[in-house]
Amino acid sequence: MNKTLVLTLALALPLAATAAGNGAGKDSEFRTKAAQGGMAEVALGQLAANKGSDPKIKEFGQHMVDDHSKANDELKAIAQKDGESLPSEPSKAQQDAAQKLGQKSGKDFDAAYAQMMVKDHEEDVALFKKEAASGQDPELKQYASKTLPTLEQHLKMAKDLPEAGKGSSKKE
Repeated sequence: MNKTLVLTLALALPLAATAAGNGAGKDSEFRTKAAQGGMAEVALGQLAANKGSDPKIKEFGQHMVDDHSKANDELKAIAQKDGESLPSEPSKAQQDAAQKLGQKSGKDFDAAYAQMMVKDHEEDVALFKKEAASGQDPELKQYASKTLPTLEQHLKMAKDLPEAGKGSSKKE
């Protein structure tokens, strides 16, 4: 199943490139990045829930699937209401990272996933803070403000994962 997920992500790249070009402006950029990031978190969470060796990694992965699926649905509803389209898949860089992660196993997988979640959620928090403070679309600003505490909680949880502070370069 994990290989299928990674292959599906890789094959969908042309759709992501087309969809990412829709719209203009800072709100559109936020919408695209938030959608791609959310989809990536779900895909990576599924991978962790299935492939993680530490029960805390598996549990965190499932938590990411649940929370980011909900946030993705909310963002889709806003975009549809605004007549905007969202990317249908994560970015190429996110797909490449998922493929690379999928090749790891055991503690190497757990460490790489935990570190990836810290980095991703640091970026997510910054993106959502910026939109909440200076976005032009009132609904997107509200969405960013509403979602931000959950992302901040995810960051704290990711930093508390057993392997989050260990460098994977020592294991490769």
